[in-house]
Amino acid sequence: MAQNKVKDDTKLSLQHLELARLAADGDSAARAEVNHLAHNIISFQTSRFCKRFCRQNKYRYICTLTEKPDLPPRDAIFCEWGNASYTWMLDDLTNGNRLLQYQGKNGARLNDYFYHIANSLPFYERWKDWRFGRKVHVPTYIQELFPEAKKIFYALRAGESVPIIAQKLHRDESQIEDMCQKIIMVLTQKKKLHLLDPPKTISLDQTFTDSESDADSGQMDIPDYDDSPEMLEDKARLSQAWDKLTPVEQYIIEAMVMDEQDAADVLEALKKLKISIKEGVSPEATNRQQLYYFRRKTLAKPAESMQDF
Repeated sequence: MAQNKVKDDTKLSLQHLELARLAADGDSAARAEVNHLAHNIISFQTSRFCKRFCRQNKYRYICTLTEKPDLPPRDAIFCEWGNASYTWMLDDLTNGNRLLQYQGKNGARLNDYFYHIANSLPFYERWKDWRFGRKVHVPTYIQELFPEAKKIFYALRAGESVPIIAQKLHRDESQIEDMCQKIIMVLTQKKKLHLLDPPKTISLDQTFTDSESDADSGQMDIPDYDDSPEMLEDKARLSQAWDKLTPVEQYIIEAMVMDEQDAADVLEALKKLKISIKEGVSPEATNRQQLYYFRRKTLAKPAESMQDF
């Protein structure tokens, strides 16, 4: 019986090889069958990934992934991320290049191939890159600095503090701080410091232009100028987090983030005010790299405080 099963699996894998080739070549019937093979795997992973990062969306929109959604407002619209995630996963798993890489080794069926990819860490990271708009290439010269450079780069870009990064990587804070400074120094020298700017989440239903939105009144929303309860709560939390910053930290954030002053002007102001941002380093000896690092550390503090609430 075992031999018969091996023969059946081998025969099926050969059939799936031909199916994958036809689908990659654009055969509509083969494409429909491939999509059907991937459907259950994609449905499961879409529900799993999307709900993991749902957060407040379940209280504002109607979820398309569950039969018993939470209690959003009566006039709530359907959440966009469930269907969008399904579409992204379908494309990632069944695009032409992916199908042509399938070899059917050891009797592996096409759905086994999809299952293996969909349950891998790279697939999960690619989905998060797409979901949160964080897909950015880590320069080779950064990756070559040290083994953890890529992970630290992404952590800095996400606004994580040194203690959090150290905890995740199981390293001493002093080591992580030195590595962070090295990354910032190299990016500053290469004039690529903007690569550490945090990603932004963009709504999928806001991609139309002003003229398109005017032409289609059905897509227009009724303006509401009152802050939502969640927004009011976030503002209160941010105010409390702001009060925890030192006067120097508040000044740096006000000057460099709110007023968008140039680093050279801020350094000059620190010299005139005789304010040091690093222990043991005089204001006159403070450089742009140290200033940018101080700003990034300071920005991480309110973000960390907000998560603690």
